Amino acid sequence: MNNNCVIVRGGGDLASGVIHRLHRCGYRVLILECEKPSAIRRKVAFCEAVYDKTAEVEGVLCRQANALEECDKIWQAGEIPLIVDPDGTCIETLNEQGKVAVLIDAILAKKNLGTTKEMAPLTIGLGPGFTAGRDVDFVVETMRGHDLARIITEGCAIPNTGVPGIVGGVSKERVIHSPGTGTIRGIAHIADIVEKGQILAYVGDVPVEASITGVLRGIIKDGYYVPFGMKIADIDPRKEEKKNCFTISDKARCIAGSVVEILLSNGILPK
Repeated sequence: MNNNCVIVRGGGDLASGVIHRLHRCGYRVLILECEKPSAIRRKVAFCEAVYDKTAEVEGVLCRQANALEECDKIWQAGEIPLIVDPDGTCIETLNEQGKVAVLIDAILAKKNLGTTKEMAPLTIGLGPGFTAGRDVDFVVETMRGHDLARIITEGCAIPNTGVPGIVGGVSKERVIHSPGTGTIRGIAHIADIVEKGQILAYVGDVPVEASITGVLRGIIKDGYYVPFGMKIADIDPRKEEKKNCFTISDKARCIAGSVVEILLSNGILPK
């Protein structure tokens, strides 16, 4: 295995924007994911490889590996390996072998789920939940606005407000939360034009209605067991933007640029 590996914890849509950029720049990236990812924007999330064995985002293929020994072959094929390892147990193994250059926590859980500075020579946390200089070396701001993607060397990102960013002039109304607890059964599909009040899915026997009219930008995977109140779908009010369902967002691309800047400014070059 390459001795300049960039490990990314999390493979959701924002993480995938970072991973895609790093891969295109020539870095060898290894994704660590949980057993049941809950991505909403699934068409641009490498974590879907957990369910489907492979996932493609803008021409880059991610492939699930069953063991670390499979990663070299996947990299040699020009692909990105993903391992189901929510606790990051393989990080210690790779560190003992001197093969980790960077660890990026891109889980975006709004809190630190266990990442520490000691896990890699260089550590980066995306969004709130990390303190630069204590938990990680750097934090990258993920809140939309003037400071989006700002590199923080001391202190924390802006705390989670619970209010979604504005898209097409709409904020919290565009995000749909589960009206019940149970297994979700989808009716509408990503990129469908939906009307306000239209049934998008059922959680158990409870219907999930579209909160606004627009493009269904994302919806959690069919068959996922969701608790009451969990974010399960996202609607873009701009009907003409269907293509955005299948491409990396401006927010993810912006954050990705800052991550690459951190690596280069610290002398960590591609393979």
